[in-house]
Amino acid sequence: MIRISRTGRLAARPRGCRRIDHPTREHEVSPLLPARPGPYLLTKRGSAHARAVDGLRVARRRRTAGRGRDAAAGARSGRTDVHASGLRGAVRLRRPSAGADRRAGAPVREGGAHRRDDRSRGGAAEGCDVILATGLLPAAAGARTAAEHRGIPYVFVSYFPAYLPSPHHPPFERPGRPFPPSVTDNRVLWDLDAETMNVLFGTGLNSHRAAIGLPPVGHFREHVLTDRPWLATDPVLSPWQEPADLDVVQTGAWFRTDDRPLPADVEAFLHAGEPPVYVGFGSIPMRDADGVARAAVEAVRAQGHRALLSRGWADLAVTDGQDDCLAVGELNHHALFPRVAAVVHHGGAGTTTTAARAGAPQVVVPQMADQPYWARRVADLGIGAAHDGPSPTFESLTALLGVALSPETRARAAAVAGTVRTDGAAVAAKLLCDMVG
Repeated sequence: MIRISRTGRLAARPRGCRRIDHPTREHEVSPLLPARPGPYLLTKRGSAHARAVDGLRVARRRRTAGRGRDAAAGARSGRTDVHASGLRGAVRLRRPSAGADRRAGAPVREGGAHRRDDRSRGGAAEGCDVILATGLLPAAAGARTAAEHRGIPYVFVSYFPAYLPSPHHPPFERPGRPFPPSVTDNRVLWDLDAETMNVLFGTGLNSHRAAIGLPPVGHFREHVLTDRPWLATDPVLSPWQEPADLDVVQTGAWFRTDDRPLPADVEAFLHAGEPPVYVGFGSIPMRDADGVARAAVEAVRAQGHRALLSRGWADLAVTDGQDDCLAVGELNHHALFPRVAAVVHHGGAGTTTTAARAGAPQVVVPQMADQPYWARRVADLGIGAAHDGPSPTFESLTALLGVALSPETRARAAAVAGTVRTDGAAVAAKLLCDMVG
């Protein structure tokens, strides 16, 4: 819950998180980690709510603060409660339709062209005070367009540093547009990336902007990121390197409070022996899922441990029926990870950070996108091991589990766990409160 005052005007743009105090009781925050990236829209119109254009769902709460006033009058002079929940959170939620994306002004590529819904430009942003966008840049471009159309602030948030231009790391290569092999200077590569973004998305975005009376954008990527994006990562796990051209605000990672108990069969399995090794690849569909499951279970057994196998989108399954392995569905990682011997996973930002916070050694088998970055960070910090490539085998997992389960790695993981900040969502919430007044 974020308790914010309804009084005051739009605050001056807040500075970096290093100058932000920890929230007081006036800013009680229920941290959140979105289950899927996408623009956020924050509104305080009578009942404050955060709602999704792509991935974050809505939870609304109303609080009347005035004497003898109705809810709307109370909202004008009292306090408004804001509660945001991820996809697996509160029950009063629904996922927006694709039309909501278009109504928010999000450009959609179909057949190489952008299209929009002329009937309701920026409708999803109606009544909102600020748009907080993350995820793919074309979608975020639509979020910024909606913000401009409504005359409200806009913030871009990244969940890992390599998405933001920096002289300290190169950009990702875009499919079908490799960088020249002779170019190794990161600044030059980022310039080439900017040109690519202009070619791919600039015309479509500007056509949409012209249709709703907004001026054209000269530099697509800079327009979407702004000169002051936020970085929602832990400073130890994923530091932002200076100097850099962008004035990045690193808030710390965003954790969503999760009080769900573990299922009874999982509790029974945990109590039946020594801590198991958790194996799960989340929303990543693995090639040869049966082979991956067999290799993982046998590698865990080779280390003398039991296995807790998360089915996930790969639909991993136990094939031999032995009682030293349990296949499970979606679980509360915050409750589970402190009770396992190690975590074998795909390297998503949320899973990596949650395991690090729990002090659980990790084996990261990266598949795509930012996952190789998180695998490297786990290995560099000494809190686990990184798999070379996306296809694990019995031999490769056995070797890496030997590293992760060593006394040295366990000690290092426990030490790093004590440094992981837990107030990232609170910092971000205070920044937003300061921004909207």
